[in-house]
Amino acid sequence: MRIYAALSALALSFTLPSALVAHEFWIEPLAFQIQPDARMQGQLRNGEDFSGVEQAFLPRRIDRFTVSAGMQQATVENRIGARPALDMDPLSEGLNIVSYSARLSRITYTEWEKFLRFAEHKDFVDVEARHDARGLPREDFTEGYWRFAKSLIGVGHSVGRDYRVGLAVEFVTLDNPYTDPLSDGLRVQLFFLADTVADGQVELFEKAPDGTVNITYHRTDANGIATLPVQAGHSYLVDHVVLQEPSEALAAQADIEWETLWAALTFGVPE
Repeated sequence: MRIYAALSALALSFTLPSALVAHEFWIEPLAFQIQPDARMQGQLRNGEDFSGVEQAFLPRRIDRFTVSAGMQQATVENRIGARPALDMDPLSEGLNIVSYSARLSRITYTEWEKFLRFAEHKDFVDVEARHDARGLPREDFTEGYWRFAKSLIGVGHSVGRDYRVGLAVEFVTLDNPYTDPLSDGLRVQLFFLADTVADGQVELFEKAPDGTVNITYHRTDANGIATLPVQAGHSYLVDHVVLQEPSEALAAQADIEWETLWAALTFGVPE
């Protein structure tokens, strides 16, 4: 499956930024585990603290929206404007991997402090020095951002393994949250293009059955692996963001000074 090694090729059409562009984007299944004869349904959400606005199925915003299970893969299809955006039969019994990649969107910063707060939150090192060294203005500069989201849905026995599905920045779980013992935590491995991400910040949003959300921060090791504490009956959103200088071609084409790539992963842990 292809890796997005040349993202500038995807920048031919841009979506307009919403009020929540600086926040997380994720896939939130209506149920993380379903029976083989049930529909697999999931919402696209944009917000913060694992709570956000549901987005409709809009093909103009989507670069790729797929479900994978074992050696099978299918494109998610729906009517324009449908909610939930994911509404289809499972590919097979076992672990189904839902993945979504959005087209490039843009946000313009008019306040330097807003950009610095975002950079600090997402652990972008030396961003102020990097910004100034490039001779960029401290206001009215633009960031282009890409959204890459995955969700794991267990169907029936839920047996199976997560694997890379070709997102530019992507989490892969090394444990199955629905079938493996998780007393020592759940391991995720973080990739950016062809490489693992060492010493990367992993933001973990944990939602309890009563809706309470707890946020903790973790780091990947030299192999890009982080072990996350999880609890039975809770659901999880895992987040990481890459900040980089865009290629010369993308900067000119999209009229941006910075480029961010957002990775999100959601899963539940059964009782």
